[in-house]
Amino acid sequence: MKIGELAQATRSTVQTVRYYEKEGLLPEPQRTEGNYRFYGAEHVERLRFIRNCRVLDMTHQEIRTLLQAMDQPTVGCGSVNTLIETHIQHVEIRINELLGLQAQLIALRQRCVGEQPAETCGILHELSTMEAEGTPHRSHVG
Repeated sequence: MKIGELAQATRSTVQTVRYYEKEGLLPEPQRTEGNYRFYGAEHVERLRFIRNCRVLDMTHQEIRTLLQAMDQPTVGCGSVNTLIETHIQHVEIRINELLGLQAQLIALRQRCVGEQPAETCGILHELSTMEAEGTPHRSHVG
Protein backbone atom coordinates (compact mmCIF):
# COMPACT_ATOMS: atom_id res chain seq x y z
CA MET A 1 0.00 0.00 0.00
CA LYS A 2 1.03 3.60 -0.54
CA ILE A 3 1.74 6.07 2.25
CA GLY A 4 -1.71 7.65 2.05
CA GLU A 5 -3.36 4.25 2.37
CA LEU A 6 -1.19 3.43 5.41
CA ALA A 7 -2.12 6.75 6.98
CA GLN A 8 -5.80 6.12 6.37
CA ALA A 9 -5.64 2.52 7.66
CA THR A 10 -4.10 3.71 10.92
CA ARG A 11 -6.04 6.96 11.28
CA SER A 12 -2.81 8.90 10.92
CA THR A 13 -1.56 11.54 8.55
CA VAL A 14 1.09 11.19 5.88
CA GLN A 15 3.24 13.61 7.90
CA THR A 16 2.94 11.34 10.95
CA VAL A 17 4.10 8.33 8.95
CA ARG A 18 7.10 10.23 7.60
CA TYR A 19 7.91 11.61 11.07
CA TYR A 20 7.95 8.15 12.68
CA GLU A 21 10.13 6.87 9.85
CA LYS A 22 12.54 9.78 10.42
CA GLU A 23 12.56 9.06 14.17
CA GLY A 24 13.42 5.42 13.48
CA LEU A 25 10.24 4.09 15.09
CA LEU A 26 8.78 2.90 11.80
CA PRO A 27 11.06 0.92 9.47
CA GLU A 28 11.84 2.26 6.02
CA PRO A 29 9.42 0.82 3.46
CA GLN A 30 10.34 -0.87 0.24
CA ARG A 31 10.26 1.26 -2.88
CA THR A 32 8.39 0.54 -6.08
CA GLU A 33 10.00 0.84 -9.51
CA GLY A 34 8.57 4.37 -9.64
CA ASN A 35 10.33 5.09 -6.29
CA TYR A 36 7.08 5.26 -4.33
CA ARG A 37 7.09 4.01 -0.76
CA PHE A 38 5.33 0.66 -0.46
CA TYR A 39 4.07 -0.42 2.95
CA GLY A 40 2.96 -3.83 4.17
CA ALA A 41 0.87 -5.27 6.98
CA GLU A 42 3.87 -5.07 9.36
CA HIS A 43 3.87 -1.26 8.94
CA VAL A 44 0.16 -1.08 9.76
CA GLU A 45 0.68 -3.16 12.91
CA ARG A 46 3.71 -1.20 14.04
CA LEU A 47 2.16 2.21 13.38
CA ARG A 48 -0.98 1.22 15.32
CA PHE A 49 1.26 0.11 18.18
CA ILE A 50 3.15 3.42 18.12
CA ARG A 51 -0.07 5.46 18.02
CA ASN A 52 -1.53 3.47 20.92
CA CYS A 53 1.60 4.18 22.94
CA ARG A 54 1.36 7.89 22.13
CA VAL A 55 -2.29 7.91 23.25
CA LEU A 56 -0.94 6.64 26.58
CA ASP A 57 1.46 9.61 26.60
CA MET A 58 4.60 7.53 26.18
CA THR A 59 7.84 9.10 25.04
CA HIS A 60 9.63 8.00 21.90
CA GLN A 61 12.29 6.37 24.05
CA GLU A 62 9.66 4.39 25.93
CA ILE A 63 8.14 3.34 22.60
CA ARG A 64 11.58 2.31 21.30
CA THR A 65 12.07 0.12 24.36
CA LEU A 66 8.68 -1.54 23.84
CA LEU A 67 9.36 -2.03 20.13
CA GLN A 68 12.70 -3.67 20.95
CA ALA A 69 10.87 -6.07 23.26
CA MET A 70 8.35 -6.83 20.50
CA ASP A 71 11.20 -7.48 18.08
CA GLN A 72 12.64 -10.09 20.47
CA PRO A 73 9.59 -12.24 21.22
CA THR A 74 11.48 -14.96 23.12
CA VAL A 75 13.04 -12.55 25.64
CA GLY A 76 11.23 -12.05 28.97
CA CYS A 77 8.98 -9.05 29.44
CA GLY A 78 10.39 -7.83 32.76
CA SER A 79 11.65 -4.64 31.13
CA VAL A 80 8.16 -4.01 29.73
CA ASN A 81 6.60 -4.34 33.19
CA THR A 82 9.24 -2.02 34.64
CA LEU A 83 8.66 0.55 31.91
CA ILE A 84 4.90 0.54 32.48
CA GLU A 85 5.36 0.79 36.26
CA THR A 86 7.64 3.80 35.77
CA HIS A 87 5.15 5.35 33.37
CA ILE A 88 2.37 4.90 35.95
CA GLN A 89 4.54 6.81 38.44
CA HIS A 90 4.97 9.62 35.88
CA VAL A 91 1.20 9.75 35.46
CA GLU A 92 0.69 9.91 39.24
CA ILE A 93 3.15 12.81 39.45
CA ARG A 94 1.36 14.61 36.64
CA ILE A 95 -2.03 14.08 38.29
CA ASN A 96 -0.70 15.62 41.51
CA GLU A 97 0.74 18.54 39.53
CA LEU A 98 -2.61 19.08 37.82
CA LEU A 99 -4.47 18.96 41.14
CA GLY A 100 -2.09 21.62 42.46
CA LEU A 101 -2.66 23.69 39.34
CA GLN A 102 -6.41 23.34 39.76
CA ALA A 103 -6.20 24.56 43.37
CA GLN A 104 -4.11 27.57 42.28
CA LEU A 105 -6.60 28.45 39.55
CA ILE A 106 -9.56 28.13 41.92
CA ALA A 107 -7.84 30.43 44.42
CA LEU A 108 -7.03 32.85 41.61
CA ARG A 109 -10.62 32.82 40.37
CA GLN A 110 -11.82 33.76 43.87
CA ARG A 111 -9.79 36.99 43.66
CA CYS A 112 -12.32 38.53 41.29
CA VAL A 113 -16.06 38.38 41.85
CA GLY A 114 -18.46 39.75 39.28
CA GLU A 115 -17.84 42.17 36.45
CA GLN A 116 -15.30 44.89 37.28
CA PRO A 117 -13.07 47.20 35.29
CA ALA A 118 -9.84 45.45 34.32
CA GLU A 119 -7.83 47.93 36.40
CA THR A 120 -9.47 46.60 39.58
CA CYS A 121 -9.61 42.93 38.55
CA GLY A 122 -8.22 40.80 41.38
CA ILE A 123 -7.12 38.07 38.98
CA LEU A 124 -5.04 40.44 36.85
CA HIS A 125 -3.60 42.11 39.95
CA GLU A 126 -2.67 38.75 41.51
CA LEU A 127 -1.04 37.52 38.29
CA SER A 128 1.01 40.72 38.18
CA THR A 129 2.18 40.60 41.79
CA MET A 130 2.29 36.99 42.99
CA GLU A 131 5.51 35.08 43.37
CA ALA A 132 5.53 32.05 41.11
CA GLU A 133 5.48 28.81 43.08
CA GLY A 134 7.83 26.51 41.21
CA THR A 135 8.63 26.33 37.55
CA PRO A 136 6.51 25.74 34.48
CA HIS A 137 5.48 22.09 34.12
CA ARG A 138 7.97 19.76 32.48
CA SER A 139 6.47 16.29 32.15
CA HIS A 140 8.60 13.28 31.38
CA VAL A 141 7.27 13.56 27.81
CA GLY A 142 9.07 16.85 27.34
